[in-house]
Amino acid sequence: MKRAPMRTIREALRLRASGMSTREMASSLSVGRTTLREYLSRADRAGLAWPLSADLSDVDLETHLFPLRKGDDLGAIPQPDWAYVHAELRRKGVTLSLLWDKYRTVHPNGYGYSRYCELYTRWEGKLSPVMRQRHPAGERLFVDYAGATFDVVCPKTGEVRTAQLFVATLGASNYTYVEASWSQNLPDWISAHARAFEFFGGVPAQVVSDNLKAGVTKACFYDPAINRTYADMAAHYGTAIVPARPHRPKDKAKVEGTVLLAERWIMARLRNQRFFSLDELNAAIRPFLDQLNGKVTRHLGASRRALFEQLDRPALKALPVEPYVYAEWKQCRAGLDYHVDIGRHYYSVPISC
Repeated sequence: MKRAPMRTIREALRLRASGMSTREMASSLSVGRTTLREYLSRADRAGLAWPLSADLSDVDLETHLFPLRKGDDLGAIPQPDWAYVHAELRRKGVTLSLLWDKYRTVHPNGYGYSRYCELYTRWEGKLSPVMRQRHPAGERLFVDYAGATFDVVCPKTGEVRTAQLFVATLGASNYTYVEASWSQNLPDWISAHARAFEFFGGVPAQVVSDNLKAGVTKACFYDPAINRTYADMAAHYGTAIVPARPHRPKDKAKVEGTVLLAERWIMARLRNQRFFSLDELNAAIRPFLDQLNGKVTRHLGASRRALFEQLDRPALKALPVEPYVYAEWKQCRAGLDYHVDIGRHYYSVPISC
């Protein structure tokens, strides 16, 4: 509770001595009646009454009204482990109230609940200046492609092809998967997801993707249309596809930040190397990915891998027995000869179709 200035408390003692009621004093001083009664009770317990001694300064008055108790000194108040609090909040059902209750059980003279929440919010605000989002363990996987690409040289012809960088990161632990693929087309998009699930050893409840045409056939703010192959893959793994809203990068801020980190941590370190196959490129990526996941972050005091083992891994759904078998759907119209064209191959259909 924020204390009123000592001059307000002096005035309250004067007004009470003049016979004014508590309601009238509270209205005159713009102080709540409950708060005012607390101040007057403290004055009574301290033996203070109007008129106050002329040599009683505001500091002395505050000392009489609010004497320091053992543990009231800020230096003596036990400080919560905010990194631990931040990690625990990502577990399902864990709240600040629950963690504060545990904190006060261990430290009875610790911070009150409102101060505890205020200090945590202040600490959390130092992690990033953008909107904070809470990601329960095992709930969301964010996926996207990096803007930068790798050059891969064909050893026989010298032809240079560009390889895309697929990035997937879990919301709670920031545990990250990175791989290079030839394109952002549907087959590469789907196979990258399957390998990401294999890397994590489980499946999240939701996959938050960009509005990539390979995955989202109709980008819509309210009702996006998911590519049928992408939806079929999600059904096979028991997850749900939740595309980010168009022009709302904060919906997938986790992977946006991880893409930037991957470009700086992995691509920048490989900038002077030449690669002659996609397998060679992915083999070079893997050690740096392991370093990235194993690096202890400054604010949380734990690595992505440690947080993954603690938070996300136990909460992920089990992988299906068989990996997803890629399939495409195409709406075809039969020609006059009762054949449909699929990849320049012609298949006859019954006349009744």
